[in-house]
Amino acid sequence: MFHRKFATSLLLLMLVFAPAVHAQSTPDELVANATTEILTLLKEKKAFYEADKKNLYQMVDEKILPYFDFRKMSQWVLGIHWRQATDAQRDEFTEQFRQLLVRTYATALLKYNDQEIIMLPFTGKADDKIVIVKTEVKQKSGEPNIALYYTFYNLNPGWKAFDLTIEGVSLVANYRKVYASRLQKESLDSLIKYLSDLNSKSGDAVKSGA
Repeated sequence: MFHRKFATSLLLLMLVFAPAVHAQSTPDELVANATTEILTLLKEKKAFYEADKKNLYQMVDEKILPYFDFRKMSQWVLGIHWRQATDAQRDEFTEQFRQLLVRTYATALLKYNDQEIIMLPFTGKADDKIVIVKTEVKQKSGEPNIALYYTFYNLNPGWKAFDLTIEGVSLVANYRKVYASRLQKESLDSLIKYLSDLNSKSGDAVKSGA
């Protein structure tokens, strides 16, 4: 059940970030204001993105991913294995994990079907270091709303997102569990190669800084 809703909901994660929003916006403002811009872009160019995945990946990389701290996410996903890794392994895992999410988000984005995003009251304070922005996705099918919580930390100034929780299940925790299971049987280099092979199958994944 989690994986189905996770795949369905990833696209909403993409709809809440855009560089046009000022870096010093509060997290709830960032979520609320950027949604309109990304939805408009998707509605206008969905056929274009469906026909050319490279441009879709580029859009994801440029307009959404800069608002995430992938190094922090990678560190939490690997846990003890991050502390044991070399600098080169950390860099490569972070890059491959980022590319994996580019592909995953891009694929989910094409499944967007005009679901309504409901903003819940924001309780964060200006001097908080970590805040959670709570939203819900209203399902057209009449099924219960899907709870999506976004976790940000304050760079002072500016905010970075480092986790998404879907109905109480953390994206970071989910990947950590999956990769921990693999790392019980194989090396970190093998896991990195596995991710690299997955990413290479797409053919058009955008590398960081490209």
